[in-house]
This record gives sequence, C-alpha cells and structure tokens, in this order.
Amino acid sequence: MDFSAAENYLIGTINETVSRRMPYRLERMRAFLRELDDPQTRYPTIHIGGTSGKGSTSTMVAAMQQAAGKRVGLHTKPHLRSITERARINGIAVSEERFGELLEAMMPAIERTAAEHGRPTYYETLLALAFCHFAHERVDVAVIEVGLGGRLDGTNVLEPMTAAITSVGFDHMDVLGDTIEEIAAEKAGIAKPGVPLVLSVQDERAREVILHHAADAGAPVVDALGRTSIENVRLHRTGQSFAVTTPRATYAISTPMLGEFQRRNAATAIAITETLPDAFSVEPNAVESALSALTIPGRMEFFPAAPSVVFDIAHNAEKAVHLAASLRESFGGRRMTYVMAIGESKDAREIIRVLSELPGTFIFTTFEIAGRTAMKPQRLAAIAESLGAWGRVVSDPVEALAIARRTAGADDVVVVTGSTFIVATLREWWLESVAV
Repeated sequence: MDFSAAENYLIGTINETVSRRMPYRLERMRAFLRELDDPQTRYPTIHIGGTSGKGSTSTMVAAMQQAAGKRVGLHTKPHLRSITERARINGIAVSEERFGELLEAMMPAIERTAAEHGRPTYYETLLALAFCHFAHERVDVAVIEVGLGGRLDGTNVLEPMTAAITSVGFDHMDVLGDTIEEIAAEKAGIAKPGVPLVLSVQDERAREVILHHAADAGAPVVDALGRTSIENVRLHRTGQSFAVTTPRATYAISTPMLGEFQRRNAATAIAITETLPDAFSVEPNAVESALSALTIPGRMEFFPAAPSVVFDIAHNAEKAVHLAASLRESFGGRRMTYVMAIGESKDAREIIRVLSELPGTFIFTTFEIAGRTAMKPQRLAAIAESLGAWGRVVSDPVEALAIARRTAGADDVVVVTGSTFIVATLREWWLESVAV
C-alpha cells in the first residue's frame, strides 16, 4: 500500500468517531491491539493528558529523554503537515513509504477487529500504527499524549511508568461533560495503581476530583505546582530564559519557545522526568540542552517581520487565555490582527471574547478538511460584533493572511490562531512562500 492509498483509507474512517451516545470504545482498542500482538507492551511508556499543554509537555519530555541518549518514540495529536507526524522517533516522523507498509500489514487485524467490534476509527488506527512503529524500531521509551479525555481514550490501554495531567478546562464537552468536575473525572481515568500521577492542574475543583480518583486508583500524586518554582524570567526577542527549581536541582533554561504557558509546561516536563525510574533519569545539563533548541510548531511560534507573525493553536477557551497572556507578555502595547477560523463544535464566543481584550481586530476565515466542519466566518464576525469587537470576513485563508499583513502596522503583530487546521494551512503556506 502506498502512502496515498493509506491516507485515503484513513480519511474514510474519520467520521467513525465519538459522541455522547457512543463514546470511545476502549474494548475495541484492546481487541485491535491484541490482534497486533500488543505492540504497546514492548517498551516503557509515559502517558500525558490534559485539556491544554499536553502536546508541548509530551514533546519536551521526549526531547529530554533523547538528550539523555535514549531512542524515543513520540505520539501526539493533531498533526500539522502530515499524518506521519503522529509517529516520531527522536523527532523524525515515520517515512511515507514505511507508513504505507505499516498500515498494509495492519489490515488483516483491522478486518478481524471490524468483524467483532466495528471498524477502528481514524484515531485508533493512527495510534495503533504508532505503537507498531515504535515496537518495530525498538525504542527505549515512548511518550504518548492522550487524545481526548483519558478514561475511555485509546491510549488508556497503557501501563506507563508515569502518567500526568497538565490542565483541565472546557473542551470536547459533548463527550466529556458539561462541568469542570465531569471533565476532570474523565481525565483522571488515566490514574493507575502504583503509577505516579504528576498533576499540574490549577483549578481547585478539578484538582479535588483528580486527587479523589487517584486515591481510589492507588496512584501516588506528584504535585508539579508545589514541587517546582519558576524564577529569573527574562524575555528575549526570539525566546526566553528562566530557572526551574525542584527539590532535586535547579535547571537554567534558555529556549526559543515563547509564552508563560511554555514555562509552566517545561516545569511540568521536568517534574515528570524526575518521577521516572533511575534508568530514565536525566541530568540537569541534558534537560537544559533539550530545551535550548526545541521549537514546537504552531505553539506561540514567532516569525519576526514587519509586521511580525505568530502562529498559535487556540481552539478552546483555556488555550485562548494562555495565548492572550503570552501576547501581553511578549508584545505588550502592540496591536494584534487575528486571522482566525474555528471548528463548528468549539466555544467560539469565549475564544473571541478572551482575545478581544487585547487591542486589535479580527479577520475571520475558514478551512476545508475532510471530516471536519468550520464555523462560518460570517457567524464568527457576528459573535465578535456582539462582543463589541470588529472583524471582517475573508473566506480564502491565504487572502485573509495577505490582507492582515497589508493592513497591519509595521509594529503590529499578525496572529494566526483558532483551529489546528487554519494554523496548519497558513503555517505551511508561510514556510513555502514567505519564510524562505
């Protein structure tokens, strides 16, 4: 099977997904993996969930293990440029040729699973493919980001060395619940007997729920917020430096990653790393080296220009709060021009409300992705108007970014944000057409 055929097959499984009426079927994932000889059991794992921050934190933990000399698998979602990014080893995505080979080899297991449990979803298939890739390539350790929630997520088949929850906020409420407490209970489902659970959740209601579930599960909790302190913050034009102090060591971090939220993610990643068995411990100098060159595409990703451009995925209210705080910190006093598209199921009103607190304007656009629906930009503009903000509609994403760059002042900041899909589309265009 070539890559094109593999991609087409997966696109056909996108709508076999979740709803309140049919949550993720964890029994199907277990059956599917049994048909594949349980590849996820052949290497140690680290399991990281949360509403926001889990992808960046996972990437940081993987980079730290790599800096310590380990061969590291990393599975995160969503991808930006290619589905091959869902299965990376030492930062390198599986090749398209190998991707097609892996999926072809999995097809008999897919068919046997489908006969008994229904066809594995897009997400389940990509996750299983990553597990298979890591097993075949004999990784020393794999860092696995939770897809959605935790309790019923496909990744919850793991028996990890350490688990973590980075945050709890309102997202995927049609699946996870309408209250912080309900969402926290779903995320707490990754707690397992005897497995340290690193907790970096600030909301007290969510913390209380998670602590209760962890106690019931017999999972010892490591409080990342209490265990780490962040000091000596210095902002630079293209990055920041700061110190993270734990009971074990002080880490002097200098990184190209912008944003207050990345400081907290780095501290959480350090707390996770410090809970691992001795065979996976990482010296402070290796942690510092790992973060010194690490960039995370689409997370407060800055390109200096006139006007400057920032790409940041903020598809829920919590991420929007983090983005707004980081924009204030890095670009205080400058006007923003947001280029934004938002998925139909997201809380667009709250995202727009949070970002409209900064001086600036909006250009609303859309995206076209198989199996995904964008909220109409005219509706986004109406929401902005109801909040006292101003926005125009430009349906073509590239034209929307071009207009933003033309109309923004030289000292302004153009912020491409909202859905992963709009950030991915315009970031790729930017890298191919402008940042050359």
